[in-house]
Amino acid sequence: MSLHRDGSITTFLGLQLLLLFFCFLSPASFSDATIPSTLDGPFTPVTITLDTSLRGKAVDLPDTDPRVQRHVTGFQPEQISLALSSNYDSIWVSWITGEFQIGMNVTPLDPTSIASIVQFGTFGDSLIHTATGSSLVYNQLYPFEGLLNYTSGIIHHVRITGLQPSTVYYYRCGDPSHGMSKIHHFKTMPVSSPSSYPSRIAIVGDTGLTYNTTATISHLVQNSPDLVLLVGDVSYANLYLTNGTSSDCYSCNFSNTPIHETYQPRWDYWGRFMENLTSTVPLMVVEGNHELELQAGNKTFEAYSSRFAFPYIESGSTSKFYYSFNAGGIHFVMLGAYIDFDRSGEQYEWLKRDLAKFNRSVTPWLVVTWHPPWYSTYTAHYKEAECMKVAMEELLYSYGTDIVFNGHVHAYERSNRVYNYQLDPCGPVHIVIGDGGNREKMAIEHTDEPGKCPDPLSTPDAALGGQFCASNSTTTGAFCWDQQPPYSALRESSFGHGILEMKNATWALWTWHRNQDTNSQVGDQIYIVRQPDLCSSHNVTA
Repeated sequence: MSLHRDGSITTFLGLQLLLLFFCFLSPASFSDATIPSTLDGPFTPVTITLDTSLRGKAVDLPDTDPRVQRHVTGFQPEQISLALSSNYDSIWVSWITGEFQIGMNVTPLDPTSIASIVQFGTFGDSLIHTATGSSLVYNQLYPFEGLLNYTSGIIHHVRITGLQPSTVYYYRCGDPSHGMSKIHHFKTMPVSSPSSYPSRIAIVGDTGLTYNTTATISHLVQNSPDLVLLVGDVSYANLYLTNGTSSDCYSCNFSNTPIHETYQPRWDYWGRFMENLTSTVPLMVVEGNHELELQAGNKTFEAYSSRFAFPYIESGSTSKFYYSFNAGGIHFVMLGAYIDFDRSGEQYEWLKRDLAKFNRSVTPWLVVTWHPPWYSTYTAHYKEAECMKVAMEELLYSYGTDIVFNGHVHAYERSNRVYNYQLDPCGPVHIVIGDGGNREKMAIEHTDEPGKCPDPLSTPDAALGGQFCASNSTTTGAFCWDQQPPYSALRESSFGHGILEMKNATWALWTWHRNQDTNSQVGDQIYIVRQPDLCSSHNVTA
């Protein structure tokens, strides 16, 4: 060991420790120099044209496909799924017992006739803990002659509490008197801190249940996610009449029916197909327009609200349409676009309360998701959610939202950092990932193409309140840009899914995996980098 006049120690060990310290702080310890970062932006807009050789027309799995058929008997559990609670120490287990009924006259099952029990523990051969929950049955009813009614099996929701972070638990669910499931397992989220994160978070939207969907989910599973976010539009049961006849288009095939019908068994098919994933990996869902499903008595969103568990009560919300939760050092906020989002409404007040409690010293990352995008340059659904944007964008910006995920548009698009249609180094990166593989058409037209700009008065959507808020937001004052807008970094029409990997408190790797028919290819990859010092004046909690 040698000691210099300034007192510095230059031992080999000291140098090693010093290098390790700087590697921990430096992005070079994990980043690939060939992968760009948002520090290199804003990027010149890029459009990758549609590859017409790909399987662009999605075809639904039929009810004869073994992957959607019922493989249990009696009241044994099926359609098992997991959902996170607000923190690592609890998790929801959901499942269905008993078969659905569909017909002119249906008799709902008695949900109290079957117990809701989960047996769990840290060893597969010793499930020493027991948790109980509640159950329900929902109906989809139509007060019109000739339309078939539906009643679900018994849906069970059990919340397990007292769990340890980053721990594998084994469990089985059901009613011992009628049959328990096989043993499954899950891993809890890490403790919330700036240095702990789930390894990989999968993001997918507008899934449906097509052969393209099966490719998307297969590719997603191969990436071994710890958590899955589904940003709305799940089963697309409302592309079917109650007699099981299908349609390729939501808006054009139901004009002669007294109500927009839906074929609820598609929900059961979807739950059965997804069980291999959802029984092991938590799935967090937010509602899309295809979950609306109007029925008798003006009831809506019954399947969505009944089939999934949501940590809305744990996060201080009064509605299953909006809630929040932590996953390691990430605070996720799931917002509802199809419920009141005005500044005078309860959702906005809840959002203010939730963000006021948000603490970047515990969860440095703020990720927000809802279904219809604010920043999309595709003709489909252009500026459809402008009223929601007008109401909420300033609040989300003031708290330094880092990333926004949306679906609805059946294509992929990533923005530069943006706020109020202007490039802003402190604005969030908006990512549209409504390309899960559903049956409706892939979005391929852009509003900046000649003749593709929609009539502004055609943009309001009744499901979003039907208000008109869209403005002329281009540099020339027009409703649409005459070229790909500066805020749009990359857009491509292809099915796929995304993987988000938080590397530390300021660097995250985003990868979009596109489906090239049955193969998975990386279509977009970028490091999203937080700059808390630069943006502290925009972040009231920084």
